[in-house]
Amino acid sequence: MQRGGCEPQLHLLCDPSSSRAYRIPRSTSMAHPVLDPELAAAVGPYTNEEPARLPTVEEARAYFENYVTAPFKEYMKASLPPASTYSVQDRTIPVEGGEIVVRCLVPVVGDEQETFPVLVNLHGGGWTVGSIELDDYPLRKLCVELKLSVVNVEYRLAPEYPFPTAVMDGLAALRWVVTNAALLRADLKKGFLVGGHSAGANLAAVLAHETLLDPFFRDTPGRRLTGQLIREPVIVHPDAVPAELKPQMTSLAENRYVPPLGGAMVEHLIRIYAPVPTDPRFSPLLYAPEVRAKAPPAFIQGMGCDPLRDDARAYTRALGEAGVRHRYIEYPGFSHGFHYNYPGLSAGAKVRADVVQGIQWLLGRESVLDGLV
Repeated sequence: MQRGGCEPQLHLLCDPSSSRAYRIPRSTSMAHPVLDPELAAAVGPYTNEEPARLPTVEEARAYFENYVTAPFKEYMKASLPPASTYSVQDRTIPVEGGEIVVRCLVPVVGDEQETFPVLVNLHGGGWTVGSIELDDYPLRKLCVELKLSVVNVEYRLAPEYPFPTAVMDGLAALRWVVTNAALLRADLKKGFLVGGHSAGANLAAVLAHETLLDPFFRDTPGRRLTGQLIREPVIVHPDAVPAELKPQMTSLAENRYVPPLGGAMVEHLIRIYAPVPTDPRFSPLLYAPEVRAKAPPAFIQGMGCDPLRDDARAYTRALGEAGVRHRYIEYPGFSHGFHYNYPGLSAGAKVRADVVQGIQWLLGRESVLDGLV
C-alpha cells in the first residue's frame, strides 16, 4: 500500500497481554493532511472551506443511496459467491414501538447438522442514512468464506427515530439472535460477534457494553458477545471528550475538510441523531472502567486522515488500559469510508481483506493478526 504523509506511522497495535509496550502516535502539528497518492487522484482537488449549506435529510439519503450504496453494490457484485452456497432471508422482528427487518445469511454446506458462529452487523450512515443494502454483498462473501451466519440489521433512522432508538433496535436484534439461534444454524459458543462501520461501529461498541449490563445477556451462560468488529467508529461526542484526552483528540479539526466525510457533516449528523453527549449509549468511551474491563475482544480499524481517527485511537487505548484483548490497524493517508466511495482502490481491497483477518482473529481461528506486536 502506498503511504501518505498524513500521520506518523506505524499504527498496528496488539493487545495488552503482550510483553512489548504498544503505542499510538500522537499528532505533531495541525498541518494540512496529505492523502495517499492513489486516493488523492480519485478525490481530486478540494478546499479547506466550510460547506455553504449542509444537506437536508432527504438530500443526504438520496445522495448516499445513489452515489455510495448503489455503486458500491455494483462493484462488489463480481465477488459474490454462488447463490447455492448460502441462503438469504429477510425477517421481521418486533422492537419497541414497531418492527424492523433483519437480513439473515446462512452458509449452505453438505452437513445439515453443522452450526456456525454468528455476526450481527450494523450499517454506517450517520444514524440517518443508509440501509442493509450497503454491506449486503460483502457480508454474503464473508458468510461463505468464513462459514459464518450473518444478521444484518435495518435499525430505524433519525430524525424520525432519534437517539437511543438505534441502540434499542440493536439490542432487540441481539436478543432475537439468541432466541433464534437454531433458525440461523448458529452456535453462539463458536462466536457471537457484533460489528459495524462508522455510526454502525458506534452502535456495535455501545452494544458490546450494554449487553454486559443487560440481565438477558449477562445472567445466562452462553449469551454474552465474544467479539466486536469496530470500523472507523464514533466513540465520544465532541462535547463530552474528557479533559485529559482533549490534547489527543485533534483529528476532527485536523481532517475537517478531507473528503468524503468532513467534520461539518459529522457534527450535522450527530445533531440529527440528537444524543445526550455524556450518555455512554452514544459515547461508549464513557462507560465505567469496571464495565469496559469485561468487554469482549475487539478488532478496530481507523483511517489516518479521518475526522474520527482519534475516536478509533481513544477506544483502542481505553480497551488496552482495561486489559481487553484487541488489535488495531490504522491506514495512513486514507479518509473516512473511502473504501465505499472508491472501492476499486487497492487500499480498499486491503481494508476489506483486513476485516476478514480481524473476524478470523475474533473467532480464535488462524489469522495474520496472531502474534503481531
